[in-house]
Amino acid sequence: MIRAIVGFFAFIVDVVYGNRPYSRFYLLETIARVPYFSFLSVLHLYETLGFWRKADWLKVHFAETWNELHHLLIMESLGGNRYWIDRFVAQHVAFAYYWIVVPIYMLLPKSAYYLMESIENHAFHTYDEYLKSHEAELKAQPAPQIAINYYCDGDLYMFDEFQTTNPSREFRRPKVDNLYDVFVNIRDDESEHVKTMVALQQPAAWLTFHSPHTVVELTPVEDKSQVLAPNMRGCLKSIDLNPPSPLKKGE
Repeated sequence: MIRAIVGFFAFIVDVVYGNRPYSRFYLLETIARVPYFSFLSVLHLYETLGFWRKADWLKVHFAETWNELHHLLIMESLGGNRYWIDRFVAQHVAFAYYWIVVPIYMLLPKSAYYLMESIENHAFHTYDEYLKSHEAELKAQPAPQIAINYYCDGDLYMFDEFQTTNPSREFRRPKVDNLYDVFVNIRDDESEHVKTMVALQQPAAWLTFHSPHTVVELTPVEDKSQVLAPNMRGCLKSIDLNPPSPLKKGE
C-alpha cells in the first residue's frame, strides 16, 4: 500500500507536471505537507482522550508544517499556483491524502513515518536534480522576499525545531543570495525531514525522541553555551542561564 501511494505521488509530480517546474513544486509542497497535519490531528486526539502525551512530537511536527508552508509560499511567489486547474488538483489530492494517512498513522505509525520518509526523499531528489540542471539560470535570479524573511530575517526558533538529528546541535544558517540558494535550502530542508522520519521509526523513539530545544534544556553541562545555537551565544551576557532559586518568605 505504501508503495502504491508513493508511486501515485511520483506519477503526479514527475509525469503529469514534469515539464512545468514551479507548478510541479507547488503541487509537491501542497501534498507533501499533509501527513504532518495528519500526525498532529491524531496526536491531539490521543492527548484529548488521555491515552498519551507527546508534546515534543507535536512541536516537531508543527515546525515541519511551518517549514513546508514556507516552501509553498515560495512556490506561490514564483507563480506555481497561477492556474486554477493546478490549485484544484493539488488541493483535492491533498484532501484525499490527509484521510488516507490518518488511519495509517493510528494503526501503523511506523508505516506512516516510512511513507513520509519516502515522500520527502522523493522531494529531496526532485529538487537536487532541478538544481543540477538549472544552476546557471537560478543563480542569475534574485531570491523571493518570502525566502529571505524565512531563512534570514525571521524568528528562527521554528526553523531550528525541525532539525532533530544534528548531534552537534549547530543549527543551519543558510545563505539566500539568489534563487539557487533558495532551492538549495529547500532541498536541504527535505533532507532534514527524511532524517526525522527515520529517527521516528526506531524502536525506542517514543522514549528517546525529543525536539532539539528540549534536548538543549535537558543536557546536563555546566557551560550551556556549548549546546546553544550559534545565534543565541551572543545573548549569554544578557541572560542568566543559572538563575538563583526563588527567595523563601521572610528572606
